Amino acid sequence: MKRRDLIRHLESHGCELLREGGSHSWWHNPSQKKRSAVPRHREVNDHLARKICNDLGVNKP
Repeated sequence: MKRRDLIRHLESHGCELLREGGSHSWWHNPSQKKRSAVPRHREVNDHLARKICNDLGVNKP
């Protein structure tokens, strides 16, 4: 999955960028008070994308 597609999916479900780290971006879901790191690679493994969505309490893409 492309990183930008994952970011669009997270934003459409109410997640917000918390901060930029060295090699990851930290996203959080304010409604559920959960957060997760999204790597800054062009491609994100599908298994990892599902884990990130699960961590944030968002439907899987």
